[in-house]
Amino acid sequence: MAAPGIVIVGAGCRALRHGVYWLLESRALGFTVDPRLMRAHEKVALRHLAAQVPDPELRRRLTPDYTIGCKRLLISSDYYPALTRDNVTLVTDPVKEIGPHGLVDASGAEHPADVIVFGTGFRVTDAPRDRRITGRNGLRLQDAWRHGIEAYYGVTVAGFPNLFLLLGPNTGLGHNSVVFMIESQVRYVLDCLRLLSRTGAKALDVRTERQRAFNRRLRARLDPLVWNAGGCSSWYLDEHGVNRTIWPGFTFEYWARTRKVKPAAYELLF
Repeated sequence: MAAPGIVIVGAGCRALRHGVYWLLESRALGFTVDPRLMRAHEKVALRHLAAQVPDPELRRRLTPDYTIGCKRLLISSDYYPALTRDNVTLVTDPVKEIGPHGLVDASGAEHPADVIVFGTGFRVTDAPRDRRITGRNGLRLQDAWRHGIEAYYGVTVAGFPNLFLLLGPNTGLGHNSVVFMIESQVRYVLDCLRLLSRTGAKALDVRTERQRAFNRRLRARLDPLVWNAGGCSSWYLDEHGVNRTIWPGFTFEYWARTRKVKPAAYELLF
């Protein structure tokens, strides 16, 4: 017989979803307004670590030396226990090379291995390798982004009419669900299409000066925040240390800014 459970429907589901959203959104206060507000989160995280890792030496090696939030927060009840198992050895030195019999770390120690599992998917700041995305005057997206990826609200790219991105540059999050960002972007794209329909234009292209100004403001906002100044090296940053991944504010701010397309930001092509 199945164990009894609780089923939440209708307005209860919406209330639960809103509650979770605002709980996660509140973390942006510490990330973007006052870092001191994250101290409570840090204390909770350290208590969680102490409860799950009794070995003081292992716990010391697992304790971050950077501000909480600098790297993406991992919410899990299984991660730490996995590292305390007898058949697991934690190595904190970076991998230097793969040798004939296993991995060699930066200290020169070799770790024999039968199987190596690569953790991939973290090079999110690279320009796409596919050279088939071509814009005005034959410009390829890969070439336009050779000095770093950027867009206008992460959706449109100057020089590429009618190219719309979802989860483009600087629309990732370190505190809430990106699904909300995707939903906002889809609405923005639809409003772009409505603008084309109203005007009879065949395409729209964000003005270069608008995109550059937007990204200058974005960089200025990011510079003092934990994702840039938290004391860590993360996949949020490109090879030059520029944050091309994170939206530096509240998700509801992004939603408000992308509710309506500003026609003046675009060149309409007929």
